Amino acid sequence: MDIEVVCNELTRWREVDRPAAALADGEARLRVDRFGFSSNNVSYAVIGEMLRYWEAFPAADADPGDDVTWGRVPVWGFAEVVESRSSNVGVGERLFGFLPMSTELVITPGKANEAEVTDTSPHRAVLAGPYNAYRRCATDPAYRADREELQMLLYPLYFTSFVIDDFLADNDDFGAEQVVISSASAKTALGAAHLMHARGLTTVALTSPGNVEFCRSLGVYDQVLTYDDVASIAQVPSVFVDVSGDQRVVGAVHRHLADQLTHSMIVGDTHWDSAPADHAGPLPGPAQAFLFAPNQIKKRSRDRGADVLAQKMAEAWAAYADWAAGWICLERVAGPAAVIDVFRSYLAGRVDPRVGTVCTMVAEEIPA
Repeated sequence: MDIEVVCNELTRWREVDRPAAALADGEARLRVDRFGFSSNNVSYAVIGEMLRYWEAFPAADADPGDDVTWGRVPVWGFAEVVESRSSNVGVGERLFGFLPMSTELVITPGKANEAEVTDTSPHRAVLAGPYNAYRRCATDPAYRADREELQMLLYPLYFTSFVIDDFLADNDDFGAEQVVISSASAKTALGAAHLMHARGLTTVALTSPGNVEFCRSLGVYDQVLTYDDVASIAQVPSVFVDVSGDQRVVGAVHRHLADQLTHSMIVGDTHWDSAPADHAGPLPGPAQAFLFAPNQIKKRSRDRGADVLAQKMAEAWAAYADWAAGWICLERVAGPAAVIDVFRSYLAGRVDPRVGTVCTMVAEEIPA
């Protein structure tokens, strides 16, 4: 069973029940167990064409006479190998990685080592390496069985958080005295703020009025402002980390900080349905630059060594997970209809930032 949405009309969805195909030599069948859902997955869908996320898990054809393109929204979660015709992965292995909102997935495990296996299916060749790698839970230094729900919900977002902070540190924070973060209640933003706060950077949160107290309560932001209060940001050398994708906010920040803005980073698109920009032509300050996390990880792996980087990431994740466990509220849903309701809620921005949603596609299997 698969959930599919129309790529350019995300509120339209369908269930597709396709029979399990026999495995070819070199393939393995994964039973999708549970996966996390957050605004990050909405971003995958919104920028799915630009970054080719729709190609990770090909969808079924449109119905006759229906001139639309269907796609499967990627999520992060755990799966179990239930059948294998590959020498690189064995039945019973538990894996963590990029999955579709489905009950199963067939992969072609190619490159493999003690830590992970990589799906080398031809249609996934367009994706960056981390999106094709499945971590072996038995050897993953970041894995703890009692923290699976936190891992599926927060680890992929924290991976981006870690890279945001690492990229800034790698560039001496572009000489900034403060970092301004939009959509500050988003979990990617919180992870980045947690890291920046720990190393003494001044952090400024931009958020909606309803999330001001939540952001203040966490203690990782030095200043919390609403989007209408951009003029209250100190005009000192600053980096802007844009998680919202709201072009009106981008314009306001650039106009206010102007030449004091030393770097402007695009990370996400949580405000995917926001109004278009209220400006024409280039804005003051530097042009926005998209952060592509795999490129920074590749660079830092060369700089430090992949094993050292993985260990540093695991240590940072452990500290963050300890902190996040104190405020996150877990919501568990089961069955395709309930999963779609969750997707719709995130599309509409109706989810409490304290909530983390854990999903399973099998209705009778309510996650523990």
